[in-house]
Amino acid sequence: MSVLPDPGASRAVLIGTSRYDHLEQLPAVTNNLIDLADTLSGPLSLRMPAPHVTVVENPPEPATVMEPLRQAAEEAIDTLIVYYAGHGLIDPHDALTLALPHTQPDRVETCLNYDWLRRILLGSRAERHIVLLDCCYSGLALGRMSASQGLADQAAVEGTFLLAASAETRTALAPVGDTHTAFTGALLDTLRHGIPGGSPLLDLEAIYQHLRRTLEARGHPVPQARNRNSGAQVALARNHADLPAAPVTTAASTEPDRRPWPDPASIRTVTGFFTNLAAVREASGLTQQEVSRRSAGRISVASISRLVNRDTLPATWATTAAYLSACGVPDDQISQWKGSWHQLHQAAAVTQQARAEAPRGETAKPTTPRRRLSNLWRRPGH
Repeated sequence: MSVLPDPGASRAVLIGTSRYDHLEQLPAVTNNLIDLADTLSGPLSLRMPAPHVTVVENPPEPATVMEPLRQAAEEAIDTLIVYYAGHGLIDPHDALTLALPHTQPDRVETCLNYDWLRRILLGSRAERHIVLLDCCYSGLALGRMSASQGLADQAAVEGTFLLAASAETRTALAPVGDTHTAFTGALLDTLRHGIPGGSPLLDLEAIYQHLRRTLEARGHPVPQARNRNSGAQVALARNHADLPAAPVTTAASTEPDRRPWPDPASIRTVTGFFTNLAAVREASGLTQQEVSRRSAGRISVASISRLVNRDTLPATWATTAAYLSACGVPDDQISQWKGSWHQLHQAAAVTQQARAEAPRGETAKPTTPRRRLSNLWRRPGH
């Protein structure tokens, strides 16, 4: 089953190189970083808090990349997203390297070795990893390409879904005059507009298949993908081409409820609670005014707006229950929502107690519920 990550327990690090001393310039990469960061933080994708999305543009040396990667890997509990756009090179030992502004193709020490990034992912606290590589081998600059392995094989990491642009030439990677590189432009279009006739959630398998068809039709190299431990089921957005045009009804029906309701079992943080709460109304097809009317006066339009835009849990359950019921959420799911609300309150109480008991000058780390989602991400041997 496809699942959206909890944005409060997830992190993204977006790395891009647009300026080079010794390789062709890629000015579109700047737009890639800006627009992908905005999309991940916005309502068309995961609604990640802006501080959870780190952009590293034109890093002067590998250490400039490694430090934010380590921090994100430590902070992410649910999902860690790593994106790179720029020139990708294969060194004389068939290892993938990512080009930085001062990279010289014949000097491996001037590149970011992908294996360093891979080791951080393997040691991450996150249960899931998504790697997006929008890069080429830059065969002209390097003078050789690996004959045995593709980019995706070079970069595969256990517990990760890897999506890689398989561009073999620089012009295919960044068509002249386009706002974005070919791969990232198609990815952004998919997240923003959805896939007509697709599933309610845009999981990585659906995104990959759609990008493959789209880029092939445009004459661009098709992407590659590698899936480890059910990573294909992780979603990056709701399918905006499939959102309901009509609201739910209260009339009895023998048809099963197929609305793309957010899964309360995926909630780990307060941020995730309110992100999913806002998504409930989108799934219902109702406006705030319609939700208020359907609540029979129990919750006003102003109360709905305050509820989905607050950053602390409601002290009582009644308003949230009225909102969910008015949106048409099934009773069994409302019970699950209440369970998540209780669990988050308990976690907050534990954190508050730990802070009160911590020695002066020390700060207790907040407690985050760490529920595994459908056991999709068990590591080998666990």
